[in-house]
Amino acid sequence: MYIGITSPVVTGHPATLAEWERDAGIVELARVAETADSLGFHHLTCSEHVAVPTDVAAERGGVYWDPLATFGYLAARTSRIRFNTRVLVLGYHHPLEIAKRYGTLDTVSGGRLVLGLGVGSLEEEFDLLGAPFADRGARADEALTALRACMSTPTPEFHGVYYDFDDVYVRPHAIQPRVPFWIGGRTARSLRRATTLGDGWLPFGLTLEQTETMLQRAELPQGFEVVLSPSRSLDPLGSRDLTLRALDRRRQAGATIVSTAVSATGVEHYCDQLHALRDLAPEIGAAFDAQPLSDIDESATRT
Repeated sequence: MYIGITSPVVTGHPATLAEWERDAGIVELARVAETADSLGFHHLTCSEHVAVPTDVAAERGGVYWDPLATFGYLAARTSRIRFNTRVLVLGYHHPLEIAKRYGTLDTVSGGRLVLGLGVGSLEEEFDLLGAPFADRGARADEALTALRACMSTPTPEFHGVYYDFDDVYVRPHAIQPRVPFWIGGRTARSLRRATTLGDGWLPFGLTLEQTETMLQRAELPQGFEVVLSPSRSLDPLGSRDLTLRALDRRRQAGATIVSTAVSATGVEHYCDQLHALRDLAPEIGAAFDAQPLSDIDESATRT
C-alpha cells in the first residue's frame, strides 16, 4: 500500500480547511510538495471547480485552485511525486482538450500524471458552463473511451455518439503509454465504470463499511487501484496509535493507496507531520520509493 497526500491550501472546503491555510499560498504549498517528494509519498492532489455558485460555496467552499496551473508549477519543484487530479469533471471538457493540456503536463513532469476523473454532480456549475447535465453519465462513459484513444498518441482517432474526431494532430501528448485513470464516485455504477474504463476507484461520501461491501461484490482487474481516504486528517505526531489504526483499517478494507490530509497549525508543523507519517507507515506495510514511474520511451519526450 502506498500513501499520497491530499494537498492543503488548494481546496477551501469549510469542513476541512485549517486556519493556517486561509493565508497560505504557493510558497507554503511548494514547501509541502517538496517535503512530500523528498520523503517518497505517492501523490499530491488538486480538485476542480470552475465557478461555484455563492450559495453552494457556503457548503462546499469557494476556493479551488486550477489543477493544471498548480501541478505545472509543482512539477518544476519536485522530481518523483505524482500529480492526481481529484477529480476533473469529464462533462466540462472535450477529451482532446484534456489530452492536450494534461498530456503536456505529463510531458513536463516526466510522466507523473494520474488523472482522477468524474461525472460531476453540481448541476448549477454545468449550467454556468453550458455543459449538458441530464445525460452526463453516458457522455462520461464515452469521454473515457475517447480520452484513452487520444491521451498518448499524436494522431488520435475516435468515432462515437458525442465525440468524433480523426485526421488531427495532438502534440505534445502524454509520454506515459497508459496514463492511469482513477474514477471518482459513490455508486455501484461508478465502480463498474472504474473497473471497465479506468485503472482505479476514488470513492467518496461512503462509510468504510459501504465501501468494503461494494468492493467485495466487484470483480477487480489485476493491478486495479483502490484509493481510500481517512475520515479525518491524520495526526501522526499527536495520535500515533490512531494514525496507525486508520491506515491499517483502510488497508484491510482493500486500499492499495491511501490519500490523506494531515492536521497542522502551520506549514512547518505540516512538514513535521509528513516526516512522522513517513516513519510510522512502514509498521502497517506502507511502501515508499518502491513504485517505479512508468517506463517511458525517451524519444517521446521530444514529441
